[in-house]
Amino acid sequence: MPNKILPYNPQLKQLARELRKNSTLSEVLLWKEVQKKKLGVEFHRQVPIKNYIVDFFCHELYLAIEIDGSSHDSELAIILDEKRQKEIEKLGVHFIRIDDLDIKKDLDSVLQHLQYIINTLRLT
Repeated sequence: MPNKILPYNPQLKQLARELRKNSTLSEVLLWKEVQKKKLGVEFHRQVPIKNYIVDFFCHELYLAIEIDGSSHDSELAIILDEKRQKEIEKLGVHFIRIDDLDIKKDLDSVLQHLQYIINTLRLT
């Protein structure tokens, strides 16, 4: 069955390409572990959804992964992230937030958690 296309702003396609070319260290580290279906599902990087871009997205499970670095710590950023997440979740997308430092310091635990989420979503 083909993947349902989520609504997105076509003007974000170029920005998404640029973000893929200029990934953060945490994005690169996580990508090495989730690419090529290493966790049993296919992920894509920097995927436009509505007027936003999520760091990783699995069409099969409708699963978005966001890596939160220090730029997400301000009060305004927290409010905007919450609004963005709620808008995307209204489309039926599951959302996981991972702290940038967790990827750098304990990638194995992050991957175990992701595998648990993936397995759980496959059962639903």
